[in-house]
Amino acid sequence: MQLSPLTQRRLSAFKSNKRAYISFVVFLIVMIISCFSELIANDKPLIVKYKDKILFPQLVSYTDSYFNGDFPTEADYKDPFIVQEINQNGWMLMPLIPFSYNTIDYELEKPTPTAPSSKHWLGTDDEGRDIVARILYGIRLSVIFAFTLTLISSIIGIFAGAIQGYFGGKLDLFMQRFIEIWESLPQLFILIIAASLFTPSFISLLIILLFFSWTSLTAVVRAEFLRVRNFEFVKAAKALGVPNSRIIRKHILPNAVIATITYVPFIISESIVALTALDFLGLGLGHDYPSLGDLVRQGKDNLQAPWIGISIFIVLSTLLTLLIFIGEGVRDAFDSRKTHG
Repeated sequence: MQLSPLTQRRLSAFKSNKRAYISFVVFLIVMIISCFSELIANDKPLIVKYKDKILFPQLVSYTDSYFNGDFPTEADYKDPFIVQEINQNGWMLMPLIPFSYNTIDYELEKPTPTAPSSKHWLGTDDEGRDIVARILYGIRLSVIFAFTLTLISSIIGIFAGAIQGYFGGKLDLFMQRFIEIWESLPQLFILIIAASLFTPSFISLLIILLFFSWTSLTAVVRAEFLRVRNFEFVKAAKALGVPNSRIIRKHILPNAVIATITYVPFIISESIVALTALDFLGLGLGHDYPSLGDLVRQGKDNLQAPWIGISIFIVLSTLLTLLIFIGEGVRDAFDSRKTHG
């Protein structure tokens, strides 16, 4: 696919910003690693050869009785009997970190939280779970949540701003007053009420935050539509009888979308902070999710274990800094003064 000259200039401008480009590459590497968390940190083997059969425990659940055990439940691959049975009849390949985000290490020699060691590179939390594993899974969860929230809220916000800016008049006035009232609602109190009514899940928390985040791009799109709707090509399209929906979609929306792209990395970072803050306050995802906010809370509650707080501080600050640098690079790349300079 041949890129337009303008797109090529923007890509060149982004790559010339070394800080933004390196941040993008590092962020991409981090995301790729976190996407394969199950292959890096897991309490199930990657591959098992047992009695001349090749097994994949991460894809298929094998019972304890399958390995000559006594129980019909899923096999525990840390059970000495299971380990000995497999080694006598084959072999198994464990991940680099033999712990998942919710695996509790019952073989710790010291009370939890334990300090970093060769077994647990960044130590364990106060429940005996590996911090590296929780960080890997937590980064993936936070970024996927933030990307999903940003995508859906941007679509709604762009649509609302387009309707406001294109039609203007009383509709614009009414929607502006509605948005002002909506943004003045006490978000924290509403989240507290929602958390007291039901246990938040990924979907429910996404919907709740979506109620308050969709307005982030509305003002930008509205301003762009108010500016462009009086241009000659728009008036000409109206005079030719082109439907309003086509004018919005084909003639004005592309310009508005370009104006909003520069805000996307910043909105993603805000979404990550929002999720982390809610998890820290106990209003976010439940205990079954790998949460960066939960590690922040544990760092606060376990000051005698500074490795927890230091680890999550470095992870969050690095992640957010990368997104900010990427956002600055995208903003400069779409700046017509710099692109055409």
